[in-house]
Amino acid sequence: MAKNKMFEKKTFQKIVQENVKNLYRKTMDEADNQEIFQAVSLAVKDVVIDNWLDTQKVMNETQAKTVYYMSMEFLMGRALGNNLINLCAYKEVKEALDEMGIDINTIEDQEPDPALGNGGLGRLAACFLESLSTLGYPAYGCGIRYQYGMFKQKIKDGFQVEVPDYWLKNGYPFELKRPEYTYEVKFGGYVRSEDAGNGKLRFIHENYQSVNAVAYDMPIVGYNNNMVNTLIIWDSEPRNEFELDSFDKGDYKKAMEEENLAKNLVNVLYPNDNHISGKELRLKQQYFFVSASVQRAIAKFKKYNSDIHKLPEKIAFQLNDTHPTVAVAELMRILMDEEGLEWEDAWDITTATCAYTNHTIMSEALEKWPIEIFSRLLPRIYQIVEEINRRFVLQIQLKFANNDEMIRKMAIIYDGQVKMAHLAIAAGHSVNGVARLHTEILKNTELHEFYRMFPNKFNNKTNGITQRRFLLHGNPLLAEWVTDHIGADWITDLSHMEKLAIYATDEKAQHEFMNIKYQNKVRLAKYIQEHNGIEVDPRSIFDVQVKRLHEYKRQLLNILHVMYLYNKIKENPTMSFFPRTFIFGAKAAAGYRTAKLIIKLINSVADVINNDASINGKIKVVFIEDYRVSNAEWIFAAADVSEQISTASKEASGTGCMKFMLNGALTLGTMDGANVEMCEEMGEENMFIFGMSSDEVIEHERNRDYDPMQIFNSDQDVRQVLMQLISGFYYPQDSEIFRPLYNSLLNTQESDVADRYFILKDFRSYVEAQERVSKAYEDEKKWAEMAILNVAHVGKFSSDRTIEEYVRDIWHLEKITVQQ
Repeated sequence: MAKNKMFEKKTFQKIVQENVKNLYRKTMDEADNQEIFQAVSLAVKDVVIDNWLDTQKVMNETQAKTVYYMSMEFLMGRALGNNLINLCAYKEVKEALDEMGIDINTIEDQEPDPALGNGGLGRLAACFLESLSTLGYPAYGCGIRYQYGMFKQKIKDGFQVEVPDYWLKNGYPFELKRPEYTYEVKFGGYVRSEDAGNGKLRFIHENYQSVNAVAYDMPIVGYNNNMVNTLIIWDSEPRNEFELDSFDKGDYKKAMEEENLAKNLVNVLYPNDNHISGKELRLKQQYFFVSASVQRAIAKFKKYNSDIHKLPEKIAFQLNDTHPTVAVAELMRILMDEEGLEWEDAWDITTATCAYTNHTIMSEALEKWPIEIFSRLLPRIYQIVEEINRRFVLQIQLKFANNDEMIRKMAIIYDGQVKMAHLAIAAGHSVNGVARLHTEILKNTELHEFYRMFPNKFNNKTNGITQRRFLLHGNPLLAEWVTDHIGADWITDLSHMEKLAIYATDEKAQHEFMNIKYQNKVRLAKYIQEHNGIEVDPRSIFDVQVKRLHEYKRQLLNILHVMYLYNKIKENPTMSFFPRTFIFGAKAAAGYRTAKLIIKLINSVADVINNDASINGKIKVVFIEDYRVSNAEWIFAAADVSEQISTASKEASGTGCMKFMLNGALTLGTMDGANVEMCEEMGEENMFIFGMSSDEVIEHERNRDYDPMQIFNSDQDVRQVLMQLISGFYYPQDSEIFRPLYNSLLNTQESDVADRYFILKDFRSYVEAQERVSKAYEDEKKWAEMAILNVAHVGKFSSDRTIEEYVRDIWHLEKITVQQ
């Protein structure tokens, strides 16, 4: 790609100066950093929009098949730096700003992380969109323009406090409002039918509330290829102007009703659903963005195609987990009620267009809606789901000889609930898991009956990550080192990393590699000092667990081990011990009390250990507040040890493990999710594997034969750690505060199963693996060899590879070429 002339130094500097003047009526000397960020972003956006227009022109001319990737979350990360990287203009812009006395890192830090996602689901969606653009495949992401995201996390007295994330406060330069793409979305009311002639019924939705879904487009820039795909995020606006007449007459409720409905739909990601109104809002959100996205997709299709039967030739809808599954019924509604198709034709089109990605093994995470809520909020959609279910039950009866147990396990509507995963499997032409182990567990256990009925639908697509954000942008020192040794082809083909293997035993390369790691640790240590007020030693082992907080991810196992180590050092102050810095980062869902209590425990343990001068800094514990993509990039680059310690069989894939691997951290983990395939790629000798296998876990769950009290009674170290939970040792103000954690491990009254995630069962194996980590780290050459081999064997885990598999097996897209 030829360099855009706008990125020539003098030209770019002049444009930024003009932008500051026109936006703020200021000179560069008067502008603050936020204003300069906006001006720089606007200059970059000018180039992006030229490529964006060209991409749309090619898509329209070629009528290439397009995937619409539907997801409740898109955890995009900051756009400015990534866009410059993918435009191959980062170096030029950095130098241009340097000459103006402006530090590009300071300017990048002015950008908020767009609060459009929270966890791995949303970050995967973001990686996929970037890979689609880089590979040249036409795509739209479809989501919601949340005003405040899930929340911004504050830590006060060790407790998580949720505050709004005002990411749109200063306006977001990399979005475009598209009022021409506005669609009505209806809720509530009732449906009546009337004779439409020819023996057909016409369904009429009446007495409903509705809002306008208004599109905002965000550019997704491909690497060095002029390609710009689009993330559509939907905002909600009232259908009618504010009813001043109603307000003046004292009917404040009626006047505000539409206004409030529109506002609430897009306020927050994952509203707390511990109550009915929260459940209703979640379902409304899902239907809101799905309906708008399907309407936009069909409108675009009809602009260039007259035969609606050809929809599957031009459009693929990928449902990222169960949240967008209502797309199945919405597409059926549009095809029948608006396009006039018969059920059979509409069903054939829908099943050929929709595909479903499953992201969880845990049955409780597969969405189920009470019929009362679903039918009341979405009456026409519920009618369609009822008919899908009626026909599907007939299929089940035919396949399994009227086996009522199979109907109980597989029906879409059963026991007062609408089961969204069952709808997605019945309607989708493809059902994929996200790591090989995960897919096998789905086929053999969780979704076994569906696999028996539809064996050809099931397939695996092991997740991946984009190396352009998580190495090229996030770790420029290592990226430059890699390019110096093997060339730049890895940027678009990560399999080239295998060429690094020959350097694993090269002493000069080892020294360079470890020096880069040290510099990245110094960078993170400064961040920790600034944000946490904790001084950490970059020469210590940086042992890191950053991910969404859930009990199955076992942050509790990690902190219990820290407590165990602290006890050992206090008992034997002269013991040999390589200093460790334990770094945590995680958000807990606002209504998830146990997860929030684990955060409090981590911070309470940190308060005690970090302030105990007698241990001479051998252990430090850090909880990084408000973990997000922008600070994750620094954390991955600095980590020595990557904690991937979920209970085997519970993690669908995990992609954090891949980001750590890409940056040369060694994995301490169970044989779960993507860890299994990482182990195959690099060899178990370059990881630290511990704990039960997935088969062993599943067997214990089946037999219900695990008693954690036996471990408590027989293991003095475990008993000491657990008793400290309820003695006030780590929080004297309230000795009972951690009682629920103690009970969850030992007391079946707290839940139906004590120690559901086998923390105590795996504890000794984990301790032993941690001892192996310490011993390995003391041999710096061996550690460097293992770390380089990790990077050398990361090739499989690029999202580029994953996307090529989706294209080949599910979407059947063709690449387009965008000329400059």
